[in-house]
Amino acid sequence: MTLHCDDAAPAGEEISGAILRECQDCGLFQRVAALAEGDVAHCRRCGANLRKAHLNSLNRATWCYIGAFLLLLLAMQLPFLDLRSVGRTYQATIFTGPAQLEGHNMWEISVVVLITLVAVPCVQLMLILSVLLGLRMARPPAFLPRLFSWVAGLRPWSMVEVFLLGAFVAYTRLQAIATVEVGPALYALAGVMLCMVAADVELDHQDVWEAFEAKGMKAQVPPQPQHGYIGCDCCHLVVQARERSRCPRCRSRLLRRKPYSLNRCWAMAGAAVCLYLPANIYPILTLIRFGQGQPSTIIGGVIELAQAQMWPLALLVLMASIVVPLFKLVALFTMLVMTGDGSVTRLRDRTRLYRFVDSIGRWSMIDVFMLTILVALVRLGFVATVLPGIGAIAFAAVVVLTMFAAESFDPRLMWDAASEAGYDLETEGVEAHRAPGPRAQAGVA
Repeated sequence: MTLHCDDAAPAGEEISGAILRECQDCGLFQRVAALAEGDVAHCRRCGANLRKAHLNSLNRATWCYIGAFLLLLLAMQLPFLDLRSVGRTYQATIFTGPAQLEGHNMWEISVVVLITLVAVPCVQLMLILSVLLGLRMARPPAFLPRLFSWVAGLRPWSMVEVFLLGAFVAYTRLQAIATVEVGPALYALAGVMLCMVAADVELDHQDVWEAFEAKGMKAQVPPQPQHGYIGCDCCHLVVQARERSRCPRCRSRLLRRKPYSLNRCWAMAGAAVCLYLPANIYPILTLIRFGQGQPSTIIGGVIELAQAQMWPLALLVLMASIVVPLFKLVALFTMLVMTGDGSVTRLRDRTRLYRFVDSIGRWSMIDVFMLTILVALVRLGFVATVLPGIGAIAFAAVVVLTMFAAESFDPRLMWDAASEAGYDLETEGVEAHRAPGPRAQAGVA
C-alpha cells in the first residue's frame, strides 16, 4: 500500500509514532507514520520513496548477504569462461582481464574493473555483514553505525550485474571466433547478483538505524532550536543542530545541502563532455584474425552486431554505450541551467529525471566489461587476438565522471532555487505562483 506523508509538526521530532523526515530529493520536512508490512511512504511533494516497511527484514537480509559473500569468494577462485580453438584451451578468471589490460598499458581500465567488480562488492558485503551480525550481540561495538554509514555510498559502484550483462555480450561475440563454454564462476556471479538483489529488496535501512537506537547506540544531544531542523544525508535522522556538527546517530557531518554541489557537477559534467567525442571516435578494441584486422569503435561494434542479425544485443549496446551517456549529460546540463535560473517549470518531473539519471549511469560499463573479457580470452596469436584501444580509457572516464556528476548534484537545490526566486510551492500537485514578497525559508513544512 502506498502512503503519502503528512505535514510535519514543528513541536518535535516524533509525535504519536510519526517520525520527522526530510525528503532527500526536494527538502520537504514531513512526518512518516508507522508502516505495516509492505507499505511504502512517499513524499507528498515530489513523490520520492521515503521508506518501505519489511517485517523481520534484518534476519532475511543477513542470510542473503551471507550467501552473496560466499558465492563471491567462490567466483574469484574459479574460471568463468573457457575458449577452445585450434586444439588449445584458454581459461579466464575475474582477474585475467585486468592483468592482460595492465600488460597492454591500460592500467586505468584494469583499476576500474577491479574496483567495481571485486573491491567494492567485497567491502560492501563485509561492512553490511559486520553490522547485521554485530547487531545480534548483546553489546554491539560502537563503530558499527559508522560502518553502516558507508554502505549506501558504495552501492552504485558495485557492478556485478553490469559485468554479467557485459559477459553475455562478449559471449555472443566470442562464438564467432571459437568454441566458448560457461565456467562455474559465471554461475556463482549470477548467484551473487540474485542474493544481493533479494537482500536489497528485503532490507529496510531504517530498521538498522532503529536497531542501533534500541541498543542504546544513539548519542543524547540536546536540541538547539536556534539552528532549526537539519536532516542527516546518511541515516536520515532529523535534529535541531547547527550545520557541520556531528549526527548523533551515525556521526556523519550534518549538511543542509551538498557543499559546492552545482560547481562540482558543472566541472565533472564538462570534463565528461570533453571526453565523450574521443570515446566514440577512437577505437576501443582491435580484433586481429590471421594477421589482419581493423580498429573498432563503439558504434562500429553496434554495426557489427546488427550485421550479424543480433538486433537485441546491438540495441542494448547502442542504448548503454551511446544513448545513455549522452542522455545523462543532456539531462544534467538541463537541470544545472534551470536550477541556476531559478526555474519552477516541471519541478516534480525534473526530480524524477534526476532519480532516473542517477540510477542508469552504471549500466554504461557494459562495453568496458566486454572489452575486459575479450582481451582476457582472445589470445590465439596469429589465429585471433584482441587488443584494447585508447577509446576505452576515454569511455570509462566518461562513465565514471557522469556518475560522480550525478552523485554531486543535490536535487533539493532545484526546489530551493525556485523558492528563492519568489515562487510559493504548493505541496499538493506542486503548483507554483509568484508570492507577494520574498518567501522566508521555513524550518518545517
